[in-house]
Amino acid sequence: MSNVVLLFSGQGAQKVGMGQDLATQYPSAKALFEQADEILGRSITDIMFNGPDEDLTKTANCQPALFLHGLALLTILKEKCPDLMPVAAAGLSLGELTAHTAAGTFTFEEGLKLVAHRGALMDEACANNAGSMAAVIGGEPENIAKLAEECGIDVANYNCPGQIVVSGIEEGVDKAISGVKAAGGKIAKKLNVAGAYHSRLMAGAQDKLAAALNDATVNTPTIPVIANLTAEASTNPNDIRHTLTNQVTGSVRWTESMQLLISQGNTTFIELGPGKVLKGFMSRINKSVTIFTIEDAESLETAAAELNAQKA
Repeated sequence: MSNVVLLFSGQGAQKVGMGQDLATQYPSAKALFEQADEILGRSITDIMFNGPDEDLTKTANCQPALFLHGLALLTILKEKCPDLMPVAAAGLSLGELTAHTAAGTFTFEEGLKLVAHRGALMDEACANNAGSMAAVIGGEPENIAKLAEECGIDVANYNCPGQIVVSGIEEGVDKAISGVKAAGGKIAKKLNVAGAYHSRLMAGAQDKLAAALNDATVNTPTIPVIANLTAEASTNPNDIRHTLTNQVTGSVRWTESMQLLISQGNTTFIELGPGKVLKGFMSRINKSVTIFTIEDAESLETAAAELNAQKA
């Protein structure tokens, strides 16, 4: 059970009710949720458990909510599977900070404060810059990247083969949607998001996050954490500061990140967070690997039983 890679969800996976069954059934999760509310000085758990959806969807709320949910799931999983020894971790966008906290790069308190600050800064950037995002289905990555450049926008995510997300000013995204077929893509659909994440419009948030990361205590992670920005492991504290800072405006290289981990011989992955989004991406990246999705008490108990059976 040692050859396991941890994967953490990104923004968009959140849903009202997330974590409530964990708080009810597991004392360790309840304690972690209470600690988070105390650290933040507000009840993020009330928003997680009860919504409303528009409040949970706000970047300043959904980022700490997903961070907390992922680490609560991991805490319980480690209790259920004491022999679990992850060899690497990765997270989609904000999930990269969750992965680093799971790897000991940040303490829980430091990680939570950074994520909450990151979310607030990105909300601020969204309010200051009207932008949007669109998912492009089909097309070669280099052709979609060229289209984005021609439209004055950026590639936000290389999620999996056949799915790329572009991000930037509204008129640029609209222009890209209109030109997607000429660039070899099949279709492009605008996403229901508050702003243009992972684009140049997030530069203000990036600069302010850099200052916070410079002040933060950054430890050497106990396991490699794959950076979205480079699709390589970041282990040096200064490199980690750099990759987490520049990730805010940079492209999320998820496909390359997963391909790297698979090339290293990893065959079992555990997705921690709601929605099964990362499992969906993996099905397009490599169908031969095993991926457990853990998003609530039921799926956690099922995965823990299967993982323990593998050990036996």
